[in-house]
Amino acid sequence: MKAVPLLPIWTIAVPALSWLLIAGQFFIAPGNGMLVLLVAGLFASVFAAVHHAELVAHRLGEPYGTLVLAAAVTVIELALIVSLMVAGGPSSAALARDTVFATVMIILNGIVGACLLIGGSRFGEQRFGRYGVNASLAALASIVVLTLVLPNYTTTVPGPYYSASQLAFVALVSLILYGTFAFVQTVRHRDYFLSPEGEGEGGEAEVHVALPSNRVAYFSGALLLACLGAVVLLAKSISPVVESAVARLGVPNAVVGVIIAATVLMPEGLAALRAARANRLQTSLNLALGSALATIGLTIPAVAIVSLATGWTLTLGIDGKATVLLLLSLLVAGLSLGSGRTTVLQGVVHLVIFAVYLFTTIVP
Repeated sequence: MKAVPLLPIWTIAVPALSWLLIAGQFFIAPGNGMLVLLVAGLFASVFAAVHHAELVAHRLGEPYGTLVLAAAVTVIELALIVSLMVAGGPSSAALARDTVFATVMIILNGIVGACLLIGGSRFGEQRFGRYGVNASLAALASIVVLTLVLPNYTTTVPGPYYSASQLAFVALVSLILYGTFAFVQTVRHRDYFLSPEGEGEGGEAEVHVALPSNRVAYFSGALLLACLGAVVLLAKSISPVVESAVARLGVPNAVVGVIIAATVLMPEGLAALRAARANRLQTSLNLALGSALATIGLTIPAVAIVSLATGWTLTLGIDGKATVLLLLSLLVAGLSLGSGRTTVLQGVVHLVIFAVYLFTTIVP
């Protein structure tokens, strides 16, 4: 297969310009003009990251490619949460919880729902390997409940908190569950996460896309890291403005978590939507569910380390309203994805739940 000779110029220019913007903050006085440039640089870096991540993923093949993109998104979110926790101190104790919960809801209902709706609208019915999806949902449900629900019911320390020993244990359990999932996905049962025979027919089939050379893939991987770093730093620069705007509008602080999660999930979400539009729903679900697992399985242990090292109390337990929405989302996902076939109905159901989540976040 003919190799891709060159990368588009804009995918090389965007990370360079974004890093110039980051450096320019030290020499240019802050203002509305600079803020607009930072926002533009953030979104441009996100789109460039999508391109490079998809190129690397295509070179690696399934399921390693989607694992790379999931890890990249997790690095963005982890770096952003930890940096904001360190900057905000004890007052940001609930930021990790809000962001992780928002990530799960955006992926499980927003991204998955949009993929099912787009794919169902275009192809009528889409198929995928249910064994891999069921394994992902089982691991996801376990980690989500242990990290976001169980803290409300422990008695060593009144909820929604874990004691130091409980937090360390749950962090270890999260790592074990995610590590086992990654081993199953990439080694032991990787065939569970491959597209079923015939998927992609009638769409923009992946087999017709030229395979990039190793040299191009390595260069694109380096640019992906540059884009991810730029996203982290640009989002950190914009976050104080976002927080002050949220405060002025009088909406709950949980909205900040939604904004952070939506920003860092944009590359993976766009890649998943493109795959669904090309009738590759298996790839979409690998991206979405793998990202949700990586987010919780890696982010919670990291923020737990920060909490234990600094002595800050980490708020993990979600409230009753959020618990109902989370359990409903897990139940509906199990029913929607349990048969290996989906239509527009499942997509609409997930998107309705997502709309309810957004509305009740702003109007609790």
